[in-house]
Amino acid sequence: MQEKIQQLRKLKLLFVEDEEELLNIICDALKKLEINYLTASNGVEALEVISQNSDIDAIITDINMPHMNGLEMIKKLKEQGKNIPTIVMSAHTEEEYIQKAKEYGVDKYLLKPFDFINFIDIIVDMKIK
Repeated sequence: MQEKIQQLRKLKLLFVEDEEELLNIICDALKKLEINYLTASNGVEALEVISQNSDIDAIITDINMPHMNGLEMIKKLKEQGKNIPTIVMSAHTEEEYIQKAKEYGVDKYLLKPFDFINFIDIIVDMKIK
């Protein structure tokens, strides 16, 4: 596991999540592991963060959020020609969401509740850097 955490430390991650409590839990764990990350609470904020940080290696996003959902954000990024590896984390298992995620080029789909060990395995297996 230590080797995986070392690989994770080489990345800059963007977490897009509107549930403040969940985001705080994730951020606490990332801080303890000394992971480089940014956050946004919806798709509009995320697009702004991405426009100001061209070195983001991966995006982990919820689907249902106010102002702009995660799938719309991903669609806008693709329209802008940005191809940042993306993991969708959501409690939604409906085929419609999964199909849209695949259509927009989402790399992985992580079901809530958020499992940090599973997340580490998934992102390291993506071999981003």
